[in-house]
Amino acid sequence: MRSYNISKHSSFYAIGLSYKKADAEVRGKFSLDVPAIDNIMVQAKEQGIDGLLVISTCNRTELYGFAQHPFQLIKMLCDQTQGSVEEFQEVAYVYKNHDAISHMFKVGTGLDSQILGDFEIISQIKQGFYRSKKHEMANPFLERLCNAVIQSSKRIKNETELSSGATSVAFASVKYILNTVPDISEKNILLFGTGKIGRNTCENLIKHSNNSHITLINRTREKAEAIAGKFELTVKDYGDLQTEIRKTDILVVATGAQLPTVSKALIYSKKPLLILDLSVPKNVSDDVLDLENVSLVHLDQLSQITDDTLTKRKEFVPKAEQIIDQVKKDFLKWLETRKFAPVINALKEKLKTMKAEEIDFHSKKISDFNQDQAEIISERIIQKITKQFANHLKSAEVDTQDSLELIQKVFQLEIDSK
Repeated sequence: MRSYNISKHSSFYAIGLSYKKADAEVRGKFSLDVPAIDNIMVQAKEQGIDGLLVISTCNRTELYGFAQHPFQLIKMLCDQTQGSVEEFQEVAYVYKNHDAISHMFKVGTGLDSQILGDFEIISQIKQGFYRSKKHEMANPFLERLCNAVIQSSKRIKNETELSSGATSVAFASVKYILNTVPDISEKNILLFGTGKIGRNTCENLIKHSNNSHITLINRTREKAEAIAGKFELTVKDYGDLQTEIRKTDILVVATGAQLPTVSKALIYSKKPLLILDLSVPKNVSDDVLDLENVSLVHLDQLSQITDDTLTKRKEFVPKAEQIIDQVKKDFLKWLETRKFAPVINALKEKLKTMKAEEIDFHSKKISDFNQDQAEIISERIIQKITKQFANHLKSAEVDTQDSLELIQKVFQLEIDSK
């Protein structure tokens, strides 16, 4: 992509892994928290990478960036996670240039989500871009691409029913509980962890189960109280976790820890206990299955739940793809203009030099010469001339390269190689 004048590196890559080939355990090894993402940004900057976006969710970890070779990005990811390069290569994908652009559109619009039409990922892209900007790693290309993907996502939500009905990982977990547990309104439910999935699960539980026996526990009590206050739920301290697990019938774990927060050592239950682990990496140790009364269901199993809502959503995929094509076409048209931006900028500077020389000449020759008016008129003429050239270069019938060379030759332009 060197000819587009957007990066000193020759190619734009998307590298990553997702639920499609990597199970929750493997995805957990490559998951990134905010400090790890910040470390990658710092490392990338030191290596001279000038555009990078990082996203890490329960379903995928991806890096989008300019590099001489995709291994640069892969190595940075592996340096900041528990996964090795060999493990990554077994389940990974690498997209380049236009394929990488298309991949981001598909991801950001919910077409590549584990549950079709689950738009949670777009907020991750927004947050990822915010972090890129904070580290001065968001070049104009990345900013334009993220905005185009966000625009596609909004249009698909407004113009199709791809996200109609309550289908998400959080809703799938509640649907599983409703289908599996009899007399749900009478059961004790404990929600451990109040991140985004935890909050959404809590709201869905209240909405669909008519259950008022819901207790929240979070390492930071204030966060749990903020959610509990909204729904008049009970909050307990983190130190009460073991005691509360003994009382509960259903335990929903949605913590964001890198290691399991719940193991069989915490559980002493003589009655059946259903545990739902909505975390990546897994926050419930597999050893809980050694206990006689315990059932454990993980995020990936919940995501496989399909119903009429999902079937209906599939009908809107062609319309969603049509919207993506329209927005992507505009983005690629903008990208093409980057090829001749240096020439147009050089032409503008050349014309400004000519203008300055002429104004200086006439100001000395004409006694009542109005320099301010001359500046305004000549500046407008320069804008019109450069716009004419730009429109000419955008035309599909024009051989852009030949035209660029002719403009450079006629005006004797010196192009900044940077």
